[in-house]
Amino acid sequence: MKRMLFSICLAVAALSGLAETKEKVAYGDFEQWITRYIHESSVIGGKTRTLYEIGPTTTIDGNKAYSNMGGSPWATSNVYAKVAGVVKGSNAVFPDKRTASNKCVKLSTIMEKVKALGIINMDVLVSGSIYLGKMVEPVSSTKNPYSKLDMSTPFTKRPKYLEYDYKVLIPKNTPMIYSSGFGKKKTLTGRQNACEVFVLLQRRWEDAEGNIYAKRVGTGRERFTQSSSGWVNGHRLRIYYGNIVGQPYYKDYMNLVSSSRPYYARNSKGKLVPVQEVGWDSPVAKPTHIIMMFSAGCGTAYEGTIGQTLWVDNVSFVY
Repeated sequence: MKRMLFSICLAVAALSGLAETKEKVAYGDFEQWITRYIHESSVIGGKTRTLYEIGPTTTIDGNKAYSNMGGSPWATSNVYAKVAGVVKGSNAVFPDKRTASNKCVKLSTIMEKVKALGIINMDVLVSGSIYLGKMVEPVSSTKNPYSKLDMSTPFTKRPKYLEYDYKVLIPKNTPMIYSSGFGKKKTLTGRQNACEVFVLLQRRWEDAEGNIYAKRVGTGRERFTQSSSGWVNGHRLRIYYGNIVGQPYYKDYMNLVSSSRPYYARNSKGKLVPVQEVGWDSPVAKPTHIIMMFSAGCGTAYEGTIGQTLWVDNVSFVY
């Protein structure tokens, strides 16, 4: 009898070791939102624009640079911009009602139009995105948009999956375009845009000059090229560790971050610098930082398909 009880205890212990645990990402249920009112310059119409941020429920009225509030790890592509003294607000990330009592986040691809007779005439394509990090405001130019995103989020865990609910709308027979506000809009024929979700775990270090380098520890990345029939609940994005090139599940877009389009982080001197991803790390390495993003587009900045939309809810890590 004692031997039987001992065997049962061992079996229970083994099963317990295999049990999954979930860790909700703070504010990842998207029930709370910060509402901002940005008063645009009179030269472009003087409208008051409403911008949304993910964080504790509150209202901010006035042209103030936003910094994450209430412990929220999330930043958005919504921005307060001040270019050559002209104030403009842009919003492509919205709170949305999933049910009468449940909110989610809606990421849209839109065209921001800035017009003032004889002075300004710009159309800028914006794909709504949310990510772990901070937006550096006020944005002063449309050049190198990734340099305005501070991806300095520490993270030392090794999750198996990113779990979330989602819904996708990919417009049919709608061309993908490029429009940065400078020059004419371009139709990108033969190109397929997609909504995208990714988790990149990195082990970073800094040299004496303040340059930041990283090796890729873990990779989870997927793209959606077709509309869903409704909400997909409990979807899991697998995070793979080590060098995944050549594996059956590997896609080109899962490769190391290109040096021509790096993400940025603050170094020990407080300066935003590109994170130079220089190789794949050991499959058992411990990460130091995370880059995580949900986006209504997957092209370079200012590329996308108008109307393309991604809804997200209930974001968690699974261990």
